[in-house]
Amino acid sequence: MQLKAIEGGAGRIEQSDEALVTINEYMRDYENGSLDALYDLGVAFSTGSHGCCADMIEAHKWFNIAASKGHEEAAWCRADVSDEMTAREIAEAQRRAREWLADGSRKVA
Repeated sequence: MQLKAIEGGAGRIEQSDEALVTINEYMRDYENGSLDALYDLGVAFSTGSHGCCADMIEAHKWFNIAASKGHEEAAWCRADVSDEMTAREIAEAQRRAREWLADGSRKVA
C-alpha cells in the first residue's frame, strides 16, 4: 500500500518524495515480516532522516507500535522521545498507535 501523506491529530503531514519512498519501503518490509521496519520508522521520524520531517508524535507512535510487538529497543526509544514531549503530544501519539493497531490501517491520502 502506497502512502502519500500521514493523517493524524492536527491534519495531514506532507512528506518529501524521499520520505515517501522510505516510508513505503519500511511498510513493505513490515508486511513481509520485518519488525525492525516499524522501529526504523520511529528512528526516521525522531531524527528527521531519510527525507522525513522530524516529528516526535509520529516517532513515538512507531516506537510504541514496534514495542507492542516485542521490539525491545523501540521501547527504550519511545521512553527517550517521551522526555521531549508534552503530555498532550504523548496522548496523541498513543491514540494514533492504538488506531493503527486496531485496524492495521496505513492511512492513505
